[in-house]
Amino acid sequence: MSGRSAATDWRELREFAAVDLQRSFILSWCVEAQVLIIDIDVLLTDEHPFYEKPRPAEKSCIRPAVIEFPFCDAISVDGESGGSPGVVAENLGYGAIEALQRLTDGRYEIQGEFGRILINAERPLLRLKGP
Repeated sequence: MSGRSAATDWRELREFAAVDLQRSFILSWCVEAQVLIIDIDVLLTDEHPFYEKPRPAEKSCIRPAVIEFPFCDAISVDGESGGSPGVVAENLGYGAIEALQRLTDGRYEIQGEFGRILINAERPLLRLKGP
């Protein structure tokens, strides 16, 4: 193996343009019909098309959203396989995100207060929730 990493940071993935994942917060995880769904409060930057100026009591534009990983066939925590993706997702913690990377096509890593999560799935989608 060479010393060069093929990992791609979330900032380089078009799905996360104009958001700041490191100032976002994961609320829950679940798997439905082979889709890993991560419920998240996401920080939008002022370049995002749905950015709104924060209200006086707010410091930033935070909106409810979901990150979906379609065709998720495996999830592991800190490198340990824990069974079916649905069972593993139900037992994951919540908290701030430190990093999200695409390691290779179909393999992603999310790190944060909840640990190091490895996901085998298609490219993620970020969807803002309605008003």
